[in-house]
Amino acid sequence: MMRARVMIPLGVALVAVLAVAGWLLFLRPEARPSTFRGEPTSALYSLIDSRQRDAAPLTVDEVFTPDTATLGGLRRVSAEQLADCDDALWGASAAGCTQALRATYTGDSGAGQFVIFNLTDGRAADALVKALSKDGFVRQAVPFDAVRSRAQARALGHYVTVAWVGPVRPGETGDLVSQLVALDGLGHIIQKRVVDAT
Repeated sequence: MMRARVMIPLGVALVAVLAVAGWLLFLRPEARPSTFRGEPTSALYSLIDSRQRDAAPLTVDEVFTPDTATLGGLRRVSAEQLADCDDALWGASAAGCTQALRATYTGDSGAGQFVIFNLTDGRAADALVKALSKDGFVRQAVPFDAVRSRAQARALGHYVTVAWVGPVRPGETGDLVSQLVALDGLGHIIQKRVVDAT
């Protein structure tokens, strides 16, 4: 009877150790996506090309609504505003950034995250997208295989959105394209800001 009691805690401890080992395997401090696409801002977002013309800060509830709790087969695990924009980055800096909002998603075959940065203007947004293509990237906040991951960064006026997805297990290739498109769609909230600025 005593042996059975000892075996259960050991089993739990083993699972915890394996979970941490898996997290460390997938979550390297400087993980990058294997496929990345970055886009500069465009004339469509000229009405919100500076924070002066779009002064109201974003909110977590505005960006991550109940309708976006499930996207592309992924379920939202967390949604937060970070204390400092640079907390969301490694190897790059978001000059003049006042907000970084982030959500993480997980599913049976994939996981991902979406981050939105509130910068001073379109030039700063374009500079961040350029930096993400070569100098650094967003910090990985949920475990997935970065080696086979895909990411999309867009400058939208004075905002930058970054969607990043990857398979949960090494060697797997899930439907990353549809998952990436789904998470990237969270950036559509910025189009409402354009409408409000007219």
